[in-house]
Amino acid sequence: MQRLYDFLRRHPTWVDSFWAVVLLGLSGASIWKLGEAQQHHGSRAGMLAVSVVMCVVVALRRRFPEQMLVLAAATGLAQLVLDVETTVANFAMLVIVCTNAAVGPRWASRFGLYAGLFAAPLAEIRWPQREASFAGHVAIVLFQTVPFVLAWVLGDSMRTRRAYFAQLEERAARLEKEREAQAKVAVAAERARIARELHDVVAHNVSVMVVQADGAAYVLDAAPDQAKKALETISSTGRQALAEMRRLLGVLRTGEHKEVGEYVPQPDVEQIDDLVEQCRTSGLPVDFKVEGTPRPLPSGVELTAYRIVQEALTNTRKHGGPNAGASVRLVYFDDGLGLLVEDDGKGAPHEMYEEGGADGQGHGLIGMRERVGMVGGTLDAGPRPGGGFRISALLPLKPAH
Repeated sequence: MQRLYDFLRRHPTWVDSFWAVVLLGLSGASIWKLGEAQQHHGSRAGMLAVSVVMCVVVALRRRFPEQMLVLAAATGLAQLVLDVETTVANFAMLVIVCTNAAVGPRWASRFGLYAGLFAAPLAEIRWPQREASFAGHVAIVLFQTVPFVLAWVLGDSMRTRRAYFAQLEERAARLEKEREAQAKVAVAAERARIARELHDVVAHNVSVMVVQADGAAYVLDAAPDQAKKALETISSTGRQALAEMRRLLGVLRTGEHKEVGEYVPQPDVEQIDDLVEQCRTSGLPVDFKVEGTPRPLPSGVELTAYRIVQEALTNTRKHGGPNAGASVRLVYFDDGLGLLVEDDGKGAPHEMYEEGGADGQGHGLIGMRERVGMVGGTLDAGPRPGGGFRISALLPLKPAH
C-alpha cells in the first residue's frame, strides 16, 4: 500500500487523469439523460466538447496550471457566447481555481479569484431563472459564487501551509549547518587545547630529561652517585610525563568517562612548588615566592598559571644558557592573580616574542597567549633591560564554585 501511495505521489498527472476520466463519464451520462426532446441551451455535441476540454483541464492542472486556467476561462466565455449550457464538467473551474491559488504564480491566483467572482453573475445573466424575483436572482448568484471563493481560499491556505513547511525545512537545514560549523569550531578549539597541553607536557619534561641525561653522562665515571640521582630524576620525570599523556589521551577517548578517575588530575597552583623543585633538581636555580593570601581559584585559572610557569622555566633551560637562574613570583591581588617569571640568562631569540611568539621550533608563547586570552587575562613577554627574559601575566579571579 505504501508503494502505491509513493508511486501516486511521484506521478500526480496519472491521478488527475483518472479523476478527469471519472468527471468525463459523469458529464457524458448527464448529457445523455437530457435527450433531444428536453429544453436546454446548446446541442449535446457542444456540451460534450466543453466537457472534454474541461476534463483536459483537470488532467493537466498540476503540470500546466496557468495554461489550464486560461483554457478554462476561454471555454467558459465560449459557453456564454455560443449559449452552451453548463454541465457537470464545469466543476473543473473550481478545481483549476484552487490549483492556481495553491501552486500557481500570484497573477494566476488573483485571475482565478476574479474570474470565479464574475462567473456566477454572468451565468445568471445569460441563463436567468425566469420564475425568480430580483432577490431570488441575487441569492442564486451568491450561492453559486461561494464555491469559487471557498476553492480559492482552500488553495491559498495550501500555499501558505506549503510555504510554512518550506520555511521550517530551510530553518532546520540552516540550523544543521550552524551546528556543523559550531562542531567544527569546537573540534578545532579542542585540538588547539590538546596541542597546547601536549606541548607543555612534552617540552617541559623532555627538557628536564635531556638536561639530566647530559649531566649523568658527564659525571658517570667521576661521580656515580650523582649520575644515579640524575637517572632517578629522569625516571620520575618520564613517569610524570606518561601520566599526563594518559590523562590527555583519556580525554580523547569516547565512552570511557567512568574511567576518568584513573588519570592524573589537571595541574593547579599548588603544584607550582613541585614544578619549581623539579627544575632545581635538574640544575636550574629557581627562587619562588608567593605574595598575598592564597584563595580558591577557578580551574581554568589554576591550569593557566601552572602552564605559564612551566613553559617559562622550560624556555629558560632551552635559551638561557648553562649558568642561568630564574625567579617566580605568584601574587594574589583582590581581583586577579599575578605571575612574574624572570631569568638572568642570555635571553630568548628575537623571533620568540615577535610575530605572535613562534620561534621556529615550537609555539610556547603562542600557547601562553591563547591560554591567558581564554580566561580574559593579559600577558607581556620580552627581554629584560638588564639581560635575560621576562614574562608577566595577570589573570582575573572569579569566585570558585
